[in-house]
Amino acid sequence: MKWKLARFDELDTATLYKILQARAEVFVVEQQCNYLDPDGVDVQSMHLCGWINDDLAAYARVIPPGIVYEEGSIGRVLVRKDYRGQETGKLLMRKAIEACNHFGNSPIHISAQYYLLDFYTKLGFSAIGEQYLEDNIPHIGMIYSK
Repeated sequence: MKWKLARFDELDTATLYKILQARAEVFVVEQQCNYLDPDGVDVQSMHLCGWINDDLAAYARVIPPGIVYEEGSIGRVLVRKDYRGQETGKLLMRKAIEACNHFGNSPIHISAQYYLLDFYTKLGFSAIGEQYLEDNIPHIGMIYSK
């Protein structure tokens, strides 16, 4: 898998289209989550793409501190169906955590889907607060301290 990290203004239109298509495929269609995906945060974020040839296999949005949370953040984490079950999610998150080094020593704050609590815990995140609903899906806040 080839990884590329880019600011929004570095994305070409074909790449942006593939990102939005993958996010709609996973979050809107698979998870039946009706929400406005282009939320204004993309233009201030970095975008981590995992490519296999010309296919976007994995993606995460890496968000600077002060945009969504006081801390840096990782969101819109996805692995497309054909690439699941191959440790791609772990590799994606390790790369995303590494990308957060651009923000210095800031902790990383995520809103994790609750069913993935163990997955994120094994990566070094700790749960904070109580479970809550976000777009009708149970979530929990989590922090990764460097």
